[in-house]
Amino acid sequence: MKILKFYSGQLNDRNVNEAVETLRKGGVIIYPTDTLYALGCDALNNSAIQQLCRLKGIDPERRPLSIVCSSLSQAAEYVRIDNRAFGLIKEYLPGPFTFILPAAKTLPKVFKGRKNVGLRIPDNNVSRAIAEALGNPILSTSVEVDDDCRENATMPEALALRYEHDADLMIDNGEGSLEASTVVDLSDSSAPEIIRQEAGEIEI
Repeated sequence: MKILKFYSGQLNDRNVNEAVETLRKGGVIIYPTDTLYALGCDALNNSAIQQLCRLKGIDPERRPLSIVCSSLSQAAEYVRIDNRAFGLIKEYLPGPFTFILPAAKTLPKVFKGRKNVGLRIPDNNVSRAIAEALGNPILSTSVEVDDDCRENATMPEALALRYEHDADLMIDNGEGSLEASTVVDLSDSSAPEIIRQEAGEIEI
């Protein structure tokens, strides 16, 4: 596994482009968000999605899938956001939230038959830059957190060792967080519901 280092608050265009090239080739990357580090692949590449789901033991027909976007304008191509939902999302994103929204038909066949998808726009310039340069969302799932050694989920070196045979690239953005995103169900924007309260505080 190759490791690319991003220093805090700084972007490196060459590293961003290398991460994007890995995604376009169907690879899996480990990358930072504003919460836990995440495993990601090109959200429009069905074979890469299936590989990532196998890696995490995810049944995509039963478990919700989440995408990371660079901005609301990119997100609007892949999820359906009505005016009520837009007002709430605009207030809290970028930030440590996953908003469950109706999926658009532009998502690939692995999403077909699924009404909803999780949307993330992290408050992390590296993850947003990668999604922007890729030109479409990153399918994203948090790294595993082991109860007996939780701090390993925050350390890039430990994550690189853990996933060295499963991921193609590690993006080292320094120590991560142990908190996951707060999940808010906006599939019915007239009745938003907090599904999981974690890093983000929100009033609905």
